[in-house]
Amino acid sequence: MSDKQLDRILIKDLSIEGIIGINPDERITKQEILVNVVMWVDTSDAAESDDIRDAVNYRTITKAMIAHIEDGEPMLVERLVQELADICLADERVERVDVTVEKPGALRHARSVGINITRTRVE
Repeated sequence: MSDKQLDRILIKDLSIEGIIGINPDERITKQEILVNVVMWVDTSDAAESDDIRDAVNYRTITKAMIAHIEDGEPMLVERLVQELADICLADERVERVDVTVEKPGALRHARSVGINITRTRVE
């Protein structure tokens, strides 16, 4: 990672219906999957040029995450959260990503259960 100050691109409360879980009913019934992402990026080139080609296109990344959740059927949240981090890091301008995946209502007496990971680009 460079010595430049990094900015944060936020994707908040992305809600997608998908198959995830180990229980038999979770393997056939879609449930809400809640995703939050922070991508650490140097946005100075995009700010200077005002050109989308110099920016991390968060719409493209979000669409890729939605498609991945809708098409995939992982057993574990641990797997899905890593795969979503990999999608974000596929853009070489993303230096670091924090991804949280939650399953609302998965536990009695809890609003949701989830996992948060941080991954950094490996040089």
